[in-house]
Amino acid sequence: MAALEAGSPGGDDCLEEDEDELEPGLDEAEAEAEPEPESGAKAAGGARGAVLTRRGITLRVLLRDGLLEPARGVLSIYYLGKKFVGDLGADGTITWQETGQVFNSPSAWATHCKRLVNPAKKSGCGWASVRYKGQKLDQYKAAWLRKHQPNAPAAEESLASEGEEDELPEEEEEEAAAGKEGRAPEPAAAKKPEERSKKQQCKSLAEQPAAEHGPPGKRPENKPRVPVRYCTLGTRDSARNPQTLVEVTSFAAINKFQPFNVAISSNVLLLLDFHSHLTRSEVVGYLGGRWDTNTQLLTVLRAFPCRTRLGDAESAAAVEEEICQSLFLRGLSLVGWYHSHPFGPALPSLHDIDAQMDYQLKLQGSGNGFQPCLALICGPYYHGNPGAESRIAPFWVMPPPEQRPNDYGIPMDVEVAYIQDGFLTNDVLQEMTLLVEFYKGAPDLVKFQELWSQDQTYLDKLKGSLAARTPKDQSFTHILEQIYSLLKHSS
Repeated sequence: MAALEAGSPGGDDCLEEDEDELEPGLDEAEAEAEPEPESGAKAAGGARGAVLTRRGITLRVLLRDGLLEPARGVLSIYYLGKKFVGDLGADGTITWQETGQVFNSPSAWATHCKRLVNPAKKSGCGWASVRYKGQKLDQYKAAWLRKHQPNAPAAEESLASEGEEDELPEEEEEEAAAGKEGRAPEPAAAKKPEERSKKQQCKSLAEQPAAEHGPPGKRPENKPRVPVRYCTLGTRDSARNPQTLVEVTSFAAINKFQPFNVAISSNVLLLLDFHSHLTRSEVVGYLGGRWDTNTQLLTVLRAFPCRTRLGDAESAAAVEEEICQSLFLRGLSLVGWYHSHPFGPALPSLHDIDAQMDYQLKLQGSGNGFQPCLALICGPYYHGNPGAESRIAPFWVMPPPEQRPNDYGIPMDVEVAYIQDGFLTNDVLQEMTLLVEFYKGAPDLVKFQELWSQDQTYLDKLKGSLAARTPKDQSFTHILEQIYSLLKHSS
């Protein structure tokens, strides 16, 4: 992950990093033993008063004196377009709701979260980054000082930590942007780390419903979307259409190495390509596989189509639960997701970029080490594709540069090794049959008897695309023909 991002600017470190961590000589008990204001807080001036100002005010002190109250979801961090939510415990600890991890200080939590987004981040600037009910914690610290050390110098009273000047505008702008665009996802309910199984890991990603893409048939298929280059986007703009397509960037173009290797089974491509061909609306599904930390290889072994309508949150939960169960029973991990752009190019939209960044964070946040999350886009009926074969494009999102925190994430082109399977599994054939049954009679079902081009029907187009992804063993051909026959009758 070190190759992902250049080092942070030199002024990035916060001099007033975590008070209770950086001053081991002053523990919590010593801080709490400070005299009450009427018994001589003014006498705490001089060197000892300065130490208390900078090191002795902890969350436990603020809780003890009633400036803060323990509660769920009252702490938050906004960083590079991402939102993190935490619970404040009565003992001054912070529990990150996404994973149930417990942190002893604002700095420890902020540093952990920010490094998930930007591995090159050196510090968390916790007291300026973490908010309690929308207000930065250093403002509560300043309020404590005004009450207990009214004669403290103004410079100390403000408690704007040295080195945080670059951080403050970023946090404020991110919160404003999150409020305008509504793109910061609500995290999952808190879970203890030991409760995070593969099934629950899947659920943490699946909780972001595919419905974000809008209801079926809403996007006009005949209106072309012209892709833009990433370098032309600049800072986030809430007025910009979230469906704007963005060209992907190669790692070589920015002198970086791809941080992980990817291998994808041909059966995965066949099933998601088949799914994408069935309807004129967008479809979505999940990817199961394995991540090898030793070889840094992500192997995608199984596609799990979501047999649900975009926008139908009620049925989506049941479908995603079924997929999570299938992953768990097969001993697979959730390693990514796919969706289609039925009549457009296989390029990510601004919305896709934000969704993928959220998914990357969810998978990374579920364990101690880095785990990649892969996104695939299929463009089945885009006339710009050469020949009948659909373009299936893998991408991954790199965080924007640290000095430009309000830019969009950078969609990166991922190099992939494709592995041809020896045979078509019963799982894949069953999924294809279930998909045909699910879309049967739907108003947006593709009419496979109609012409796709001058000399090809939509069914010919589908067959031509799948032919490039079929296994070596051709004994299943008659079964595929039965599925194609079902398609003709259902449409």
